[in-house]
Amino acid sequence: MSRRICLIAALLVSTAAPALAQTAAERALHESLVVLDTHFDTPANFSRDGWNIMDRHDVKVDGSQVDYPRMVAGGVDGGFFAIYTPQGARTPEGDLKARDAALVRGLEIHEMVAANPKQFEIALTPDQALDIARRHKRFVFISMENGNPFGQDLSLMKTFYDFGVRVMGPVHFLDNQLGDSATDKKEWGGLSPLGKEFVARANRMGILLDASHSSDTVLDDMLALSKAPIILSHSGVRAIYNHPRNVDDAHLKALAAHGGVIQINAFSSYMIDQPHIPERDAAMGALMQKLTSPGKRTEAQTVALIAARAEIDRKWPVKRANFDDYMKHMLHAIQVAGIDHVGVSGDFDGGGGLEGLDDVTAYPKITAALLKAGYSKDDIAKVWSGNALRVMREAQALALAEKP
Repeated sequence: MSRRICLIAALLVSTAAPALAQTAAERALHESLVVLDTHFDTPANFSRDGWNIMDRHDVKVDGSQVDYPRMVAGGVDGGFFAIYTPQGARTPEGDLKARDAALVRGLEIHEMVAANPKQFEIALTPDQALDIARRHKRFVFISMENGNPFGQDLSLMKTFYDFGVRVMGPVHFLDNQLGDSATDKKEWGGLSPLGKEFVARANRMGILLDASHSSDTVLDDMLALSKAPIILSHSGVRAIYNHPRNVDDAHLKALAAHGGVIQINAFSSYMIDQPHIPERDAAMGALMQKLTSPGKRTEAQTVALIAARAEIDRKWPVKRANFDDYMKHMLHAIQVAGIDHVGVSGDFDGGGGLEGLDDVTAYPKITAALLKAGYSKDDIAKVWSGNALRVMREAQALALAEKP
């Protein structure tokens, strides 16, 4: 079909169906923005035998939710690619194992970028990210989820900073040497003494502190001690669903007053009630051990594991959160914290994904929903990247200002 015929056909469609014309306008607006997700667990896929970020994958087949073709399809300009380390034994041997696993994961991120220089580029500052996006490449910030790899040696923060890490979160599902998790016993009552030094060093180095997965008291300590704003890179709001991983309104207001940002995640069990079926829980636990076990597996093995998960869902179905649930969390956060203090993260490739928001190709729907809710282009630009880049810029500026 010639270009002239295509244009005539488009004009006829827009005249006959105003809804489609609006959808096209929403998509054009989305494409004009810098779209940033602050927590991709996608680096976990980089060591999968046969998995390539340049191929278009299907979440229903291999479980993955982010790759280059789908970033393009979703209008996604970049993200924080996480060095995630599960909490292991807090012993010298466990610390070394965590450190080495984190270094390998960081190396895999750099190797992915080096293998695809026309499509990806490492960013160390917000201005670099914006420049990369202007050149139609995808920017890659590196973040760390869980401070377990530091063990008792916070000098390793400099090692990972030199490796390109610019965002660090102290804890994950379990309490550790730095502080208390939102989902564990709370052994410290907030940050540990070492965790308080972690905050001070992060400020001096220009590292943006991430309080996702942290307990309320750790967030309190971080807000009290940090001179720079705090980010919650992938969290929800407790007023919509009462879960310890979510943040109550008082903390949302305190976060905003400190200049920080909450990035709303898309993790179903943090958004709606999930019934506990013992048989399902046992089967899913055994499957998760296989999915997260160290070492390489073939892509065929991965596909088989994803099929096994689908069978668990078929045998013991549970309700899954949907896109409307996601927007309830986001719109409440905006109402309480303000438009300058909210952003987006799907927690993709790390357990995130909802009905209607299964991978990054669905991100234009968020732009459309915010437009429908009455927010302007400038407001939506803040949600997609402006707020997150602002707090990152402020953390880095603080470090520069304090250098002799």
